[in-house]
Amino acid sequence: MELVVGRVAKSHGIKGELVVEVRTDDPDDRFAVGNTLRGKPRRSNVVTEYTVEAVREHSGRLLLRLEGITDRGEADALRGVLFVVDTSELPPSDDPDEFYDHELEGMAVRFGADHAQAGVEVGTVIEVLHSAAGELLSIRPAGQDAGELLVPFVAAIVTSVSRDDRTIEIDPPEGLLDGD
Repeated sequence: MELVVGRVAKSHGIKGELVVEVRTDDPDDRFAVGNTLRGKPRRSNVVTEYTVEAVREHSGRLLLRLEGITDRGEADALRGVLFVVDTSELPPSDDPDEFYDHELEGMAVRFGADHAQAGVEVGTVIEVLHSAAGELLSIRPAGQDAGELLVPFVAAIVTSVSRDDRTIEIDPPEGLLDGD
């Protein structure tokens, strides 16, 4: 299984630099000079390897220069490319309160013990979304083939996560979920 560690947002300047949205807790290691990155366009299984030639921070953003990408046109062609790693290459988390996105995806979500509907299934995590405000669980509602519920992945709402049982318990505030 692949885990996204970054996404090319756009080009920067005229010499082929890329603005990268970081999706890893360890960008200094993942995007270090000399590292090989596996990149793939969205909605494609074609993987291309790139070597990091230079990296720097600029105005709170990560700027990368990759070997062979020398101008703005080549950099623009990489817009939307996802940098991925194989989950088998990841070290296990030492902290029981930290999770990789792929660990949460597919977990059943139900109301926690303190909720009026304790134990009732809410749905299944289909994706973890990363926003400026924090992480959100995108949940497919139970018994539905479509639709999405967004739940902030914060301790005040997500009361427990069990890797063993593959379940997440939530205690959402009134009005967060439809019909609640």
